[in-house]
Amino acid sequence: MDTVSYKTLSANKNTVHKEWLLVDATNQPVGRLASNIAYLLRGKHKPDFTPHVDCGDNVVVINAEKVRLTGKKWTDKEYVRFTGYPGGKRVETPREVLRRFPERIVEKAVWGMLPKNRLGRAIFKNLKVYAGSEHKQEAQKPREIKINEIK
Repeated sequence: MDTVSYKTLSANKNTVHKEWLLVDATNQPVGRLASNIAYLLRGKHKPDFTPHVDCGDNVVVINAEKVRLTGKKWTDKEYVRFTGYPGGKRVETPREVLRRFPERIVEKAVWGMLPKNRLGRAIFKNLKVYAGSEHKQEAQKPREIKINEIK
């Protein structure tokens, strides 16, 4: 029988090719920025994407303090955490979070778009967020990417 045999190739941690990408968050809406970053971290832009493997790239985000929130989110959105003690619920607005930890706004938005399992936690470690324009990954020579032209 003369039939063509096709094999489905599945990536694994030994065959995955990771690269470093640099994203400038200046004047970008947080949700759209986070969606595109999560897309890159998962590796969905690669032809050998495999859902159960960390096949995404490492992403460096700079200028996180210059992100944009639309509408009244600067005052109405709430970040809730719990200290672990009775009555230990703490609520902060994005304006307060930006003043103390500017990179957390981007980190929390990206974290919400990743899988909530071991793979998601491993993928999240491939994200580096910096408040200013300086970053510590110059040795990796990250390739700058226009975040709006991904999908």
